[in-house]
Amino acid sequence: MSARLRLTSPLSSLDAWVNAFAGAEIPVLAETAESLEHMRATEDDVDAHGLGEMIASDPLMTLKVLAHASELRRGRLMADTETVTAAIVLMGITPFFRDFGPQPTLESVLGDNDEALLGLSRVMQRAERASRFALGFAAHRADPDAAIIHSAALLHDFAEMLLWVHAPELALKIAALQEADRHLRSTVAQRQVLGIELADLEQALMRRWRLPDLLTRITSEKDARDPQIRCVQLAVRLARHTARGWDDAGVPDDLHDIAELLNLSEAHALKLLHDFD
Repeated sequence: MSARLRLTSPLSSLDAWVNAFAGAEIPVLAETAESLEHMRATEDDVDAHGLGEMIASDPLMTLKVLAHASELRRGRLMADTETVTAAIVLMGITPFFRDFGPQPTLESVLGDNDEALLGLSRVMQRAERASRFALGFAAHRADPDAAIIHSAALLHDFAEMLLWVHAPELALKIAALQEADRHLRSTVAQRQVLGIELADLEQALMRRWRLPDLLTRITSEKDARDPQIRCVQLAVRLARHTARGWDDAGVPDDLHDIAELLNLSEAHALKLLHDFD
């Protein structure tokens, strides 16, 4: 049984962070929990595609389903299930509802901390926009792995989401450092407060949960020339830079790189981005 976790000070090593987060309960959006209960009541009318589509807008529920499917797959020596819908097909609808009972919600876990709830909702909204941009880029490139690229962008910052859930005071410290110095790199602020970088924690958790290799690789930033990784990187970058509007100083560089990736003029690329958004 996963336990509720509330950290107020940094842990001693990356391994300690991985162990703490891997064993902790992951709450989901209240609307996801409500939709699941509604679908549970009409289980005979539910199909994997509709259920998968509903879950795919919630990064933390997506994470839970993919991690659970990886556990099942290991026992059955089956190929990777790289999307939520494929994971649900592997499980079956009835076993899915049996394994995923009523879900704890982010709103109940962080209900006493409005600042943390706001910080978390900003990261989740950014992830949802990044996943939309990434899916648009992949579809434009006719990439057969478009659904996986969508998942990779949605999950790109899941370690930051988990930090807001399990260690909101530390997440707020990082946010305060960056608010005080807009030029401070997030990795520097993370090392200062946590002693680790969240990207390293994320990759270690993906390995611990044995998430699909392709998903782990696309979420990594090791090979920036790979067009699939580039789709995710640029989508995440653009979502970050446009979180408060399209006038951020980083947007022109993003636009140049996206136009290059999609083989379009910058004017055409900008029109496409507004369509995606």
